[in-house]
Amino acid sequence: MRIREICLSLPEMVEKPFGGHTAPSFRVRDKLVVMTSEDGLSMTFKAGPGVQEALVAEGPERFFVPKYVGSKGWVGARLDVDHDWDEMAELIEDSYRLIAPKRLVNQLDQD
Repeated sequence: MRIREICLSLPEMVEKPFGGHTAPSFRVRDKLVVMTSEDGLSMTFKAGPGVQEALVAEGPERFFVPKYVGSKGWVGARLDVDHDWDEMAELIEDSYRLIAPKRLVNQLDQD
């Protein structure tokens, strides 16, 4: 799974299921950065102001506003469609930067 490879390349990121789910979720210091759906067809990640709206407007077949966390700026990405995985890696890294402690973000910038 490309998502796992991208996530686990980030400093101190770990894979740990969310709640009672079995689908992979990725966290830094026990804070969620990326969640995947139980059916493996989508993932959600945190995005900065305006990013969710831009992605959904630009590619509604690829991105959506997820239930529950959409109002907090999280973005859903459908995984059963083609994606530019360089773009997806950037979006995952941006989510990490919004959630990880500054020290870890600085470490990322130095690598």
